[in-house]
Amino acid sequence: MAIKSGNVLYKIYNSFLDAVKGKQTEFTSGSIRKAIFMLSVPMILEMMMESIFAIVDIAYVSQISVNAVATIGLTESVVTLVYAIAIGLSMAATAVVARRIGEKDEFGASQAAVQAIFLGIVVAVIIGIIGLVYSREILSLMGGSSDLIAEGHGYTKFLIGGNITIVLLFLINAIFRGAGDASIAMWTLILSNGLNIILDPIFIFGLGPVPEFGVMGAAIATNIGRGSAVIFQLYILFRGGSRIRLYTSNLVLKLKIMLNLIRVSMGGIAQFLIGTSSWVFLMRLMAEFGSEALAGYTIAIRVMMFTFMPAWGMSNAAATLVGQNLGAEEPERAEKSVWLTGKYNAIFMFCISLVYLLFAEGIIGLFTKVPSVIENGSLCLQVVAAGYVFYAYGMVVTQAFNGAGDTRTPTKINFIAFWLIQLPFAYLVSLYLDWGVMGVYIAITLAEVLLSVMAVIWFRKGYWKQTVV
Repeated sequence: MAIKSGNVLYKIYNSFLDAVKGKQTEFTSGSIRKAIFMLSVPMILEMMMESIFAIVDIAYVSQISVNAVATIGLTESVVTLVYAIAIGLSMAATAVVARRIGEKDEFGASQAAVQAIFLGIVVAVIIGIIGLVYSREILSLMGGSSDLIAEGHGYTKFLIGGNITIVLLFLINAIFRGAGDASIAMWTLILSNGLNIILDPIFIFGLGPVPEFGVMGAAIATNIGRGSAVIFQLYILFRGGSRIRLYTSNLVLKLKIMLNLIRVSMGGIAQFLIGTSSWVFLMRLMAEFGSEALAGYTIAIRVMMFTFMPAWGMSNAAATLVGQNLGAEEPERAEKSVWLTGKYNAIFMFCISLVYLLFAEGIIGLFTKVPSVIENGSLCLQVVAAGYVFYAYGMVVTQAFNGAGDTRTPTKINFIAFWLIQLPFAYLVSLYLDWGVMGVYIAITLAEVLLSVMAVIWFRKGYWKQTVV
């Protein structure tokens, strides 16, 4: 028995190494479980690296002041609008690249990659100018106090002004994932994260010739880390270390391909703008209850993102499997991949929900010693975690729609769950029924559970299998 267990662990270990190294690139045949594993491992690690950005920034910035933490919360609620555009474009890139790879058209995949990068650069430059010029106004609009704006506007200026690193990092990693090169996307995040961890304390607190920048230093470090990763991504694309290979001759505008990407991405952008704009509204609503409630909520969201990101990693694996298998004319294999991935994701999220329900105060206490902040943050963790098993299936199924190129269906679902249910409910019960922050937390859980149920019902109808990209 011991020998058999040892052999099983050895096989899992070898499979893990193969996944990290990106040895398997064919996902339209063979074992579906193995395909999920080989894609999920690097995607989970990639998403965990992304979430560590948030945890590291909060860990250092919480040593400055409550206002500094609240500044990050307000700024990042706005930056999520940037994420919405970046992720929307990324959905289109993943769907089109995966479909071309499934069709064995690697040249077409490369052309789609170039046009996606062009689109990302244009969008990022426009948003960056707005962030550089109107950083104070953005914080004021979000309800920040005058002393918070004075302390934190530099963070907002540098983070939004340098958003091109966010957009391109998301976008190029989506191209790698669509091609099945998930391990490359993972290593780019490891690079950017490692630099961020090293540079954060240097720029926040000052070291040697580097002056103390305070909370603004977190944005400077993040931009340097992400920017370095983007340079690495471009090096891989042009050097030929991926299934996607770019040449200088590719750097030409292809209107037909770009319009197709825009068509697919519009649904994705709208989908995430609905979700993230509702988060902006909730953050603005939380500001009504003071900086300590806002800081607790901000820390809780950052902690939850740490576990949501691995779940997103598995969901992204489903998107790649759906896109490539539809391209290979294997729709039933695509559907089976989604249900298996959802099952594994639900098991993971159930375990995490137990940890949050039992140890919420201790987890929040790692980031702050202010009792009221701990109380607000732990309450948020417990209430939102109650619906984690539902979220698990909802995330996978939603990404499956996106991987198929059907970005409109999740957009409709998000509109109903967030704008028609979550926002009115949160506003009504938190302010008019005087439930306070509890009303906001319950609204989050209610909307996410509803979204998951609707997504599963729509997915079972099977219309996504006929999507053309």
